[in-house]
Amino acid sequence: MLIERNIKDFLDDLASNSPTPGGGSAAALCGAIAASLVSMVCNLTVGKKKYADFEDELKYILSQSEELRKLITSHIEQDADAFNDVMGAYRMPKNNEEEKMLRNEALQHALQKATFVPLRVMQDCSKVLNYAKRSAEIGSKNAVSDSGVAALMSKSAILSAKLNVDINLASIEDQSFISRISDIVTNIMEEIEGLVPEIMLIVKNRISEE
Repeated sequence: MLIERNIKDFLDDLASNSPTPGGGSAAALCGAIAASLVSMVCNLTVGKKKYADFEDELKYILSQSEELRKLITSHIEQDADAFNDVMGAYRMPKNNEEEKMLRNEALQHALQKATFVPLRVMQDCSKVLNYAKRSAEIGSKNAVSDSGVAALMSKSAILSAKLNVDINLASIEDQSFISRISDIVTNIMEEIEGLVPEIMLIVKNRISEE
């Protein structure tokens, strides 16, 4: 399994001529790292007297970021599996009309399945981005830069996953499916609009606090 490989081996796989793991798995890994950083900020803050007023909220954020970390980590493997299904459909025979029809049906099904994985990465990482913002506001000042990194990596994961959604939609024939997924993507992008600059300002202000 990809998630059980060490970092060097995973990066070697990513750099190889194999199509998996690819950009989708990389996007999920980026999101999982972002969630991990949010958890770290919470763990570094919980128990500190200076932040006692935020103890309960930080524990809640920690529980959510850890759940998201597990979910997003699972998408690393799921993305590779989904792409392998697409490649399997492309390799199906197309020597006659019946074979062409069966191949196209399998391909369309695989493409839709492959679209859902990066879409979930976008949805999960948008939540991480919001938790990164709150952790920047109430977490330990000494770890506020880590909240900033979490925000940047969350946004990067979202944008990267969006590219994978877009490329799959370009080959899907079902217009109602395209419309439905496109609406979800648009909503996610609208919801996170401006969040990263806000978080970067919070980080900058807290770093400069006396």
